[in-house]
Amino acid sequence: MLSISPHSHSRRSFITAGTLGIGSLALTDLLQARSLDPSVIRNKSVVLLFLGGGPPQHETFDPKMEATSDYRAMYGETQTSLPGVTFGSHFSGLAKHADKLAIVRCFSNGMTSHGPATAYMASGGNPTKANLGNLYARIAGTINPRTGIPNNVILGPRSAGADFVGNPDYTARLNPSNKLGASWGPFDPSGAGNLQSDMTLGIDSPRLDDRRTLLSRLDTLRRRLDNESILDGADQFTQQAFDVLLKGVARSFDLSEESPSILQQYDTREFQIPQSVFQKKPNKAGFENQTPIFLGRQMLLARRMVEAGCGFVTVTSTGWDLHGNRFGVDDGIPCLGGAVNKAVTAFIEDLDQRGMSDDVLLVITGEFGRTPRINNKAGRDHWGGICPLLLAGGGLNMGQVIGQSDKNGGKPISEAVTTAQLTSTILHTLVDPGEVRLLPQIPQAIQNTLSRADPIRQL
Repeated sequence: MLSISPHSHSRRSFITAGTLGIGSLALTDLLQARSLDPSVIRNKSVVLLFLGGGPPQHETFDPKMEATSDYRAMYGETQTSLPGVTFGSHFSGLAKHADKLAIVRCFSNGMTSHGPATAYMASGGNPTKANLGNLYARIAGTINPRTGIPNNVILGPRSAGADFVGNPDYTARLNPSNKLGASWGPFDPSGAGNLQSDMTLGIDSPRLDDRRTLLSRLDTLRRRLDNESILDGADQFTQQAFDVLLKGVARSFDLSEESPSILQQYDTREFQIPQSVFQKKPNKAGFENQTPIFLGRQMLLARRMVEAGCGFVTVTSTGWDLHGNRFGVDDGIPCLGGAVNKAVTAFIEDLDQRGMSDDVLLVITGEFGRTPRINNKAGRDHWGGICPLLLAGGGLNMGQVIGQSDKNGGKPISEAVTTAQLTSTILHTLVDPGEVRLLPQIPQAIQNTLSRADPIRQL
């Protein structure tokens, strides 16, 4: 662990302090290793918003209002900015931006069990079983050398809120055991990640509890380094190691730097699941924690991550297992769907205002979809025939519906989009496969993953 104390240091001790241990590597070593030909890595980022539990296709992006009442979207539809295209009624904000979206209505993975399906979606079915963020970190390196931000980050609800909310299984399910090893795993700012202890400053616990004090200490140290020229003569990678600590990392995770208007734009606290919902459900254990109130903050953190140069961000939203035994489509969609609508609308508008839309590919999906027919508990059950998939940005071809499902929204009637194609779309957005093939240090399994399927053709 890196330790910085308020006492004076020699140049040599500062350089020694610049070793941020990740496995047996120093941060300076990582930065030097990452100093590759920039043609390998595209100047793009991916944000994967994973709706854990299995979101329903009807109440999200394929309402099927022409079907009978036991099939069609429970809350009706809203017209989008694309003629003849509608979303579920709780997605009115996203509907206004449909010209910036690709709505895939023929995505299917055929799986219906939460654990295996989540791990499969996270990895794209690649032979290493590592999630796509880990694959990217294995190619690009764990740290962005320009800003020091981790290249692979996971943001669960706890990363944005003081109290635990959300299903803890999904952080683990989205980062399954794999052949690449834990060193390429995502940084989790809530404290569960592999890099957390390595990015902790050696300051008393009471001071660490106060983020403003921490930032003040970093500012003081930064000014001292600038004024006293302590690092004069150090190589560029040691200089970058201190930039990691004093510029890129701490401030990127600090939402207090955002304006009140931006914080309000992303605020999803209004979507707290009412206690009345749980009072009428006898089997409610653990589901009090499925509230989506921090999703807006998670998406704002994601924007700050990609703005700072993070290549792959996974955001988790849980609670989408809408059978009706705990809560169903009837009481889940207004809160869960409403929060996704507001948070993602804010994210898209924010990127657009910052001129970042083409630099960031947003992918929204879950581990599977839900049954076309509503059950007798006002819920929908697991369904592998269709899974919701929405994409935005990344410089790809937006403003279109890709594929078509059958009249009840249960299976594709056009050519299906596969998980392998989605994986290829994501990885080809981030890296140049031809250049990666020239890197002997990249495992053959990753090389094969890059070439096993073409990206989604319509994009």
